[in-house]
Amino acid sequence: MSTDKINLDIHRILTLLPHRYPFLLVDRVLELEPHRHIKALKNVSINEPYFTGHFPKRPVMPGVLVLEALAQAAALLTFSEEAHDPASTQYLFVGIDDARFKRVVEPGDQLILTVSFQRQMRSIWKFMARAEVEGTVAAEATLMCTVRHVD
Repeated sequence: MSTDKINLDIHRILTLLPHRYPFLLVDRVLELEPHRHIKALKNVSINEPYFTGHFPKRPVMPGVLVLEALAQAAALLTFSEEAHDPASTQYLFVGIDDARFKRVVEPGDQLILTVSFQRQMRSIWKFMARAEVEGTVAAEATLMCTVRHVD
């Protein structure tokens, strides 16, 4: 296991995750220590399709999408050294504990997504996850995910 810190651009992210616009919620990986932690970013743009209805007069990124962005960062952490085919692999939530939303995320914000590996039990991966804007916590949660292979 390498302890070198890695960063990934959008082209590499697209090879690791099956998500595509409008549901790809990680723009760049700033720092990655395989099987330890990842720091990634999501640029929040007014052009995101959910802002037309959430909310028209004062757009706010839905909290569930902040959690989804954190889960995608966790998937990148999981897949960073694991050989897999995104077309035949699903990375799924199996649990979200202690989710807290502490700051509204608005267009123009840059979400910094930090996910730390806690442990793996059989096929369940557990992570501590935090999303920040300008150094202020926007959301945090304990995430549990699994990898499922599909035909």
